[in-house]
Amino acid sequence: MGNIVVAFVVVVVAVTVLAKLIRIVPQGYEWTVEMFGKYTGTLTPGLHFLIPFVYAIGRKMNMMEQVLEVPSQDVITKDNAVVRVDGVVFYQVLDAAKAAYEVANLEGAALALIMTNIRTVLGSMDLDESLSQRDAINAKLLGVIDEATHPWGVKVTRIEIKDISPPRDLVDAMARQMKAEREKRANILDAEGFRQAAILKAEGEKQSAILSAEGKKEAAFREAEARERLAEAEAKATTMVSNAISHGDVNALNYFVANNYVEALKEMAKSPNQKTLLLPMEATGILGSLAGIAELAKSSLATQQQQRPPQGDGTVNRTPPVPR
Repeated sequence: MGNIVVAFVVVVVAVTVLAKLIRIVPQGYEWTVEMFGKYTGTLTPGLHFLIPFVYAIGRKMNMMEQVLEVPSQDVITKDNAVVRVDGVVFYQVLDAAKAAYEVANLEGAALALIMTNIRTVLGSMDLDESLSQRDAINAKLLGVIDEATHPWGVKVTRIEIKDISPPRDLVDAMARQMKAEREKRANILDAEGFRQAAILKAEGEKQSAILSAEGKKEAAFREAEARERLAEAEAKATTMVSNAISHGDVNALNYFVANNYVEALKEMAKSPNQKTLLLPMEATGILGSLAGIAELAKSSLATQQQQRPPQGDGTVNRTPPVPR
């Protein structure tokens, strides 16, 4: 019975010695080695042999990139607005010995450092800046935290602010402000549209007035020119009649009077309310006056032929006067 107990003890001791002698470090980890409690080295991933009871494993450090959740906390901004902020931190241990022996609780120390700097950075910014400049906040936090954790053998690769939540009443006020701002822009655009429409309308009326004035000016000029031509024609006709009368030709006077008489009757006939036209007895004298027109034409033709210059051999062909 005693031999069995001794054998069992020997087996247990052997297994313990072998377990302390052979060490296998998994990939992504590094283990620190201590000799009588003092750090002597670091075991990288793979198979290692250690002298039992002399060397021991100190800390098993995870060398892979890790994620640390930052819990929500209330932060007061520069303009005294209270917001609730949370985030995530990505970090990686680069030096296992420093991470194991330079800081007692790596995650707790990093978390306290991150939360403190979040309050510092957001406290120096207004609410509008903190809501719109999240990338700038992340960059500031990353620079500060990475520099602070460098002596611990830790590299902070990324810091992301997940959410910045103002109080409900502040959110409602911001919504009303945004609505008022949009209504203001809409009113400005409407006023600008009405202004442009009024300007274009005024420009159109101005151009129309200018063109209308130019048209009236041209019409008045044409009318004046027509009246001038008519006056010249009337003056010329009066002169011809006067000359004819001075030479004893009464038919010209008859033609002049008859022409004016006919024009007067024409105007009377054009009246829109004229239904019946009563001619006076003297109207029959118009027919007699019209006969003077033919006589006047014949006399004018004879005068033109007498004043025509001689042709051919110099002989003058005289046209016998038209009998009256």
